[in-house]
Amino acid sequence: MRMLVTRPEPDAQATIDRLAALDIEGVAEPLLTRQTLQFSLPPLSGFAAVAVTSTNALRALEDRGVLDQVLHLPVHAVGDRTAHEAKMLGFADVSSAGGTFEKLATSIALSRISGPVFYPAGRHLSGDLARALTPHGIMVVTTTVYDMVAETAFSPQRLAEIEAGAIGAVLFYSRRTAEVFCQLIDSQLSVSKRRDLALICLSENVAQPLLEHHFTRVHLADRPDEEAMMTLALAFAREQTGS
Repeated sequence: MRMLVTRPEPDAQATIDRLAALDIEGVAEPLLTRQTLQFSLPPLSGFAAVAVTSTNALRALEDRGVLDQVLHLPVHAVGDRTAHEAKMLGFADVSSAGGTFEKLATSIALSRISGPVFYPAGRHLSGDLARALTPHGIMVVTTTVYDMVAETAFSPQRLAEIEAGAIGAVLFYSRRTAEVFCQLIDSQLSVSKRRDLALICLSENVAQPLLEHHFTRVHLADRPDEEAMMTLALAFAREQTGS
């Protein structure tokens, strides 16, 4: 069983390593590449916390050598993987919201936070944290610190492998990656393969562009986290191989 991993590096390799531990061969086809932007941090003296919806935001702060300026603040992370990354980078007070943007907004709203929230974010946002928290009287200052740049072509080798049935499933971790996949491969994929190709998605939101482009074998993880993705990948592999 071989599965195609579409997430950016270094996360793609981390997922490939997890798949290998399950006796599944993972191959990488990153459809987005992180680009750290030039940015200036706002004065941080009055902030009560940091909100993080992606490990890429933390990596961007580290790239620009300003991570130490926010390490004293508590972190509200969108999910366990982002929370783990924050701890590894030196944050002491870290909480995980459970994997979705909506849960993060709710978690912050219920935290009785005593000041504004600093939100280092990507250029393409899946939700407006400032708008979500305004009804709760919480101010969010968003600073765009990175961009995820889409690839302009899909590997001809990987496309041929998909058409030949050498790829058993494709893994998707973000809605934008799914959108880029559809843009790059839509006109090149045969009708039969569009019907037969299995797509393993982190959430319903991630899967939506694939459904809109008439892919039919779409599988959703029980929870929006890596553990659930691996559980689904293993179950799918066993079903296909009969093991």
